[in-house]
Amino acid sequence: MDTGTLLLAATPLGDARDASARLVDALGSADVIAAEDTRRVRALASTLGVTPGGKVVSYYEAVESSRTPMLLDALREGRTVLLVTDAGMPSVSDPGYRLVSACVAEQLPVTCLPGPSAVTTALAVSGLPSDRFCFEGFPPRKQGERRRWFGRLVAEERTCVLFEAPHRLADTLADAVSVLGGERRAAVCRELTKTYEEIRRGSLAELAAWAAEGVRGEITVVLGGADPAAAADPAELVPQVEERAAEGVRLKDAVAEVAELAGVRKKELYDAVLAARR
Repeated sequence: MDTGTLLLAATPLGDARDASARLVDALGSADVIAAEDTRRVRALASTLGVTPGGKVVSYYEAVESSRTPMLLDALREGRTVLLVTDAGMPSVSDPGYRLVSACVAEQLPVTCLPGPSAVTTALAVSGLPSDRFCFEGFPPRKQGERRRWFGRLVAEERTCVLFEAPHRLADTLADAVSVLGGERRAAVCRELTKTYEEIRRGSLAELAAWAAEGVRGEITVVLGGADPAAAADPAELVPQVEERAAEGVRLKDAVAEVAELAGVRKKELYDAVLAARR
């Protein structure tokens, strides 16, 4: 018996008119629809004028591990499984990776129905260089971990796209200013493709001041890449070393860790730390 196929389908970020014809067809024909939120996929199908043709099951982060075997069984039995998340492309900071990885391991067919993605949409409208970019997902929630996370981007010359929850945006941008500097160019994209879409462009310092007043909605942040000359200045890395030292890390170990991440010589960074302490 032939195996079924896993369909990864991008769903609209906000405007249902962005749904592809292939997504509409798949919603009506798939044997199983695995959805991050079953209510949202049913609402989307209703808006698109299609009735789900197969069984609709939930597939969100907390149940990924337990539901994956069931979906694999359906694929082995020759059924078509459609995987959709709340908005954008499955597996991109959304459920999907575990199932795709399991399918690849068993050589079960996997294909994609292309469509909207907050990552590329934000990159396109940011006004920042898009010839080379990286995606970093969500920053850590704890401040210390988040600042170390930004520390790895100090010397990153590519434009970087990341997601953030609206209630953490102000703290995240403030930490970005502390670690990356207030002059780094960035854009905050709020409610992409929706009625109240807003794109804020400016320096990190300007955006942090704006976000401090409170922000709502789905957020995607685009960070400009580091200037090669500026990224190599050890003096700018001193606060990161001091932060690690304050957490109990030996100074030499803190210097070595930061220097490796930023691509600078340990001695130059160590001398910069000592100079700042005088």
